Amino acid sequence: MTKVTEFIRQAEGKTLFSIEIIPPLKGQNINELLNSIEPLMEFKPPFVDVTYHREELIDRVGQDGLIERIPVRKRPGTVGICARLMERFHVDAVPHIICGGFTKDETEDVLIDLHYLGIDNVLVLRGDAEKSAGVFKAKQGGHSYASELVKQVHDMNQGKLLNGETEMWPTNFCIGVAGYPEKHFDATSFDTDYAHLRKKVELGADYIVTQMFFDNQKYFQFVERCRAEGITVPIIPGLKPLATKKQLSVLAQIFHLEFPDELVSEVEKCATDKDVRKVGIEWGIHQCKELIAYGVPVLHFYTMGKSDNVAQIAREVF
Repeated sequence: MTKVTEFIRQAEGKTLFSIEIIPPLKGQNINELLNSIEPLMEFKPPFVDVTYHREELIDRVGQDGLIERIPVRKRPGTVGICARLMERFHVDAVPHIICGGFTKDETEDVLIDLHYLGIDNVLVLRGDAEKSAGVFKAKQGGHSYASELVKQVHDMNQGKLLNGETEMWPTNFCIGVAGYPEKHFDATSFDTDYAHLRKKVELGADYIVTQMFFDNQKYFQFVERCRAEGITVPIIPGLKPLATKKQLSVLAQIFHLEFPDELVSEVEKCATDKDVRKVGIEWGIHQCKELIAYGVPVLHFYTMGKSDNVAQIAREVF
């Protein structure tokens, strides 16, 4: 398999196309997901990201009549989906590896499984807090910060396992991490946010994928500041086409981002979500053309299970 950074190097300045997909809910058929992204294969994505999701705690009445809290995972299957993607579409899979809900030993086991599958790329993230908690808290025996997880993956690349064990055949993971052009919501300031990002790179991160944004100036400023901070790895912009009027508030709240006044004004004029979708596609095309002119290495789309609007944008810019 080929590393993300190697794909970028081989492109020799040409902007690549990639997507991120979400595993289906537990019990659903994977074929619906695979069929939904098949139209995007015409744009020849060299890699596809697959998200990972922590467990959630739910209350259940036990046989003794008492309430007990049990962990459930509503979106399992990341490793299996990666295998199916590689088999069906002959693309490299980039599984997300998260801190939340996992111990260091569980993480090591997953990474070994990925290594056996021939997967050489991972995107390392802290992950979300439990929905009932509000603030992030590591599982006992797990990592609290993405930088710690980066170090564990990097150590495995050096042949170092947990508990002083060593690997005869070290892993060879290309490590991606997240960047936040509009600041991570837990960071106390932009300065601390850039310091944390620089630390992840110093510990072994090979490239950065940004949180979604709708104002390209945010991305340009982010790249400029990263370079000033001595962060020289590739910085891939993350994009999502706006599809409904409700997303103006939902995305802003969940991902802590701002929408440009011009985009908000155009969306507010729309009578239906079908009209919003058209505005989102037009805005996405404008964003992508400007980013390609800037020289971004990859346009990375957060599909969230939908592909038609991403395909329409890609046809205009690739």
